[in-house]
Amino acid sequence: MARAGLTPDRIVATAADLADEVGLENVSLSALARRFGVKDASLYSHVRNLQDLRTRMALLAGAEMIDRIAAAVAGRAGKDALAAFAGAYREFALERPGRYAATQIRIDQSLVVDSPVFRRTAEITYGMLRAYGLEEPDLTDAVRLLRSTFHGYCALEATGGFGAPRDVRKSWDKAVDALHITLEHWPREDTDDHGGEGHP
Repeated sequence: MARAGLTPDRIVATAADLADEVGLENVSLSALARRFGVKDASLYSHVRNLQDLRTRMALLAGAEMIDRIAAAVAGRAGKDALAAFAGAYREFALERPGRYAATQIRIDQSLVVDSPVFRRTAEITYGMLRAYGLEEPDLTDAVRLLRSTFHGYCALEATGGFGAPRDVRKSWDKAVDALHITLEHWPREDTDDHGGEGHP
């Protein structure tokens, strides 16, 4: 591939594809340069370093993931919205493992605050949970519960961590049912403490 065709967006998208193929931990600037057929130095005019590349990958993957979730939950509320949200989350995690791994890395908080991706993620996530009548700090607690449940389940499923003969999809559906019941009967906390954690 011609070096003249390199752009930051193209480099990041190719890095995300490579992560899906070989795992995020195996994506390096050298591996990416080989994918493009150029020397490592050719990439440095487009990305500063590996951390910059991973941050850009996280933002790209986050945007793709929330687009999928937003399309799934559109026009839905309550349990239907939760199930659609959960299903889109799981599908993305299993179909795009490298991209999904990128969404889990910790990035500079100043980028989180200024990122339209994270703002949109927070809007959609909090909007779904407000339908259950939740306000802060319960909203943040609920987001953390959903994120830890979804992420833990998907991480175990992706590595074959569920050994029992029970179908993993049926267990997933049951977990979503249980989350719905939990959200409907949330132990609300009456306090002025305010959180804020939009990433599912």
